[in-house]
Amino acid sequence: MESPAWKAKSDALARVEAAANDELARIRAEIDALDRENARHELVLSTVDGTEKPLILADIVRAYPANQLGFLGKAGVYVSRWREFLCDDPREANSEGGVFPALFGTVTMTLLMSLVVVPFGVLAALYLREYARQGLLISAVRVAVNNLAGVPSIVFGVFGLGFFCYILGGGIDRLFYAAKLPSPTYGSGGLFWAALTLALLTLPVVIVATEEAIAAVPSSMREGSYACGATKWQTIRRIVLPKAAPGIMTGMILAIARGAGEVAPLMLVGAVKLAPELPIDGYWPFVHPERSFMHLGFHIYDLGFQSQNSEAARPMVYTTTLLLISIIVALNLLAVWARTRLRKRIQGAVI
Repeated sequence: MESPAWKAKSDALARVEAAANDELARIRAEIDALDRENARHELVLSTVDGTEKPLILADIVRAYPANQLGFLGKAGVYVSRWREFLCDDPREANSEGGVFPALFGTVTMTLLMSLVVVPFGVLAALYLREYARQGLLISAVRVAVNNLAGVPSIVFGVFGLGFFCYILGGGIDRLFYAAKLPSPTYGSGGLFWAALTLALLTLPVVIVATEEAIAAVPSSMREGSYACGATKWQTIRRIVLPKAAPGIMTGMILAIARGAGEVAPLMLVGAVKLAPELPIDGYWPFVHPERSFMHLGFHIYDLGFQSQNSEAARPMVYTTTLLLISIIVALNLLAVWARTRLRKRIQGAVI
């Protein structure tokens, strides 16, 4: 039997839905009116041979007399095109406009992946090298880590979809977002799950590089620390880790280089063709790791192989590829610069 409180809430919900539908109908009517008004205004262009081609004015982004521009005018158009490419949203099924959402998603996902994989990789390498008793079990773990580096990336994508999205994300939805079910919040692909999947993919790289760096620290430095009365953890924190830091940075560089260019796992755990909302915005709670995101690698795949007119999208494919390579190089150069400064600081401290 329906209670009065339930009936009141149901009536209030019906009124809100009716108001929302009326507002949606009004907005759609305004959009249709604007589309009709835009269709009324055309620019008819004629070629030298007399062929005419009508263009709707709303579809014209910029117009300039190309054959009458000087050097500064051409430079201004060039800079304007790059600004549009880097800062604007895509349009016309991603074949025109900019790639800002894909650029933002790529950099954010790569940085989040690095924040996850480096601490876990360093801790795992420290345990395997410094704390674990060497034997058959540890040797088997090392073999498993090395073999994990050779697993195809799409396998990690399937694992991320099943474990992170369906099991962890589905559990979070059932605990905290039950009212929104069956519409998933964390139970589908998103930025956070994509970063965790790529962190798992690049974890063997960090572990192997860190283990090699720790093994390269001279035993005499450890023994001298123990002779001064330092504990094992003090020796690791003050002697081993600072000396191994350049090697750890090398592992991070390799992880960034591999993770930023991966596409196959992202197709399953969060990357989409078009994401109108960024994972970070100006609305509370400001960070939305559950949202899907755009990625430059997936953007290249979509334009090059899924576009209706791949020939027309070829310039966008080449430019986006150049941008992705530039981002990976920039991130690697930043990490190399940090590693060089760290190595100089360590050498100066030793001297």
